Amino acid sequence: MPRPIRATIHAAALRHNLQCMRAAVPDAKVWAVVKANAYGHGIERAFEGLRAADGFALLDLDEAQRVRALGWRGPVLLLEGAFEPRDLELCSRLSLWHVVHCEQQIDWLAAHKTQAPHRVFLKLNSGMNRLGFTPAAFRGAWARLNAMPQVDEVSLMTHFSDADAPRGIAHQLAAFAQATGELPGERSLANSAATLRHAADAAVRADWVRPGIAVYGSAPDYPEHDAAHWGLQPAMTLCSRLLAVQDLRPGDTVGYGSSFVADAPIRVGVVACGYADGYPRHCTTGTPVLVEGLRTRLVGRVSMDMLTVDLTPVPQAGSGSEVTLWGRASNGAVLPIDEVARAAGTLSYELMCALAPRVPVAASD
Repeated sequence: MPRPIRATIHAAALRHNLQCMRAAVPDAKVWAVVKANAYGHGIERAFEGLRAADGFALLDLDEAQRVRALGWRGPVLLLEGAFEPRDLELCSRLSLWHVVHCEQQIDWLAAHKTQAPHRVFLKLNSGMNRLGFTPAAFRGAWARLNAMPQVDEVSLMTHFSDADAPRGIAHQLAAFAQATGELPGERSLANSAATLRHAADAAVRADWVRPGIAVYGSAPDYPEHDAAHWGLQPAMTLCSRLLAVQDLRPGDTVGYGSSFVADAPIRVGVVACGYADGYPRHCTTGTPVLVEGLRTRLVGRVSMDMLTVDLTPVPQAGSGSEVTLWGRASNGAVLPIDEVARAAGTLSYELMCALAPRVPVAASD
C-alpha cells in the first residue's frame, strides 16, 4: 500500500485564477508563466487549466518543447532568451519568441541563419538590476535589432522589483517611459503584483501582462493581502493522513530536540509528511494545519518523514484521518499556502517548487 501523502493539482482553480488576471486587465493579453515546471505544479498537469492564456512564458528550451508537444501553437516566450547561439536554431524550428537582454544575444542573432525572422522582446533594466539594457544603451540595442533581417518585430519589456511593496513601481515606470518613448512595438511590464495592484494605469497593463504566482493561487503581496482578497483559489493541495495518535501527559515532549513540551494532557497525531516530501523543516510549533478540515497546529520539530499535530480541536480524529498541509480539504476548507510559507520564513514560490519527487501528484478538475 502506498504511503498516504499526495499532491493534487486543480485545473478548475488554474482556470479561475487565470480569469481573475484577465478581469484585472480586460484590454491586455495574458502570458501564463510556467517556468520552474509551472511553479512545481508540472507543465503537463497545469496545461489544461491554463490553455485559455494568450501565450506561455517560460525559462528554457526543454519547457518550450514540452508546451509545443502538448499541442500549443500560440506564442511561447523564453523569458531569459537564448543561452548560447545554437538555441536560436530551436527558436526558429519551434517558432519561439525570446527575450534579448544583452549585446551578446544580439551578436548571436546577427550571425544566425534563419528562413523566418524572429519575434524578440527587448528588455530594459529599469532599476531591478538583474537582466536588461540600461536606459542609456536601450535605444542603440533597439536600433541594431530593428535593422536585422533576422528580426521580424521588436517588443519592449521590463520587470518590476517592488510592485508588491511600499516603494511601488513609479520610478521604474518612468524609466521605461523615458527609454522607450515613441519606439514602436508591443509592451509587457506587469508581473502578478503589478497586474493586481497597479493595473488601473494603462501604461502598466500595456499589451501583455505576465502573471506567475497569482495564477497558482498565492497572493503576490501577502501578508498585506491574502489570496481570498484577490479572489484566488489554491491550485495545489498537499494532503496526507494520520499514521498514529499519542496521548501526552504534562511534561512529555514530542520529536527531535524535545522542542515541544506538553503543559497539559494533549493528544497529538503523527502525520505522514516531512521535509523529505518538501514540507519546510523550519516550520515551528503553531504552524497551521487542517485535520479533517478543521484548523489546528503543528507541534514539535518537522522530521524527514513525519510531523506531529495537536488534535485538541479535532477530538474525533484518529489513525487514517485526513490532514491538509496546504490547499483545499475534502470538506472545502482552505489552508492558504502563504500561511505555511510565512511560518517557515519563506515564500509560497519556494514551497510549490520544493515539492519532492517522491510525492505522488495527480491532476484534478
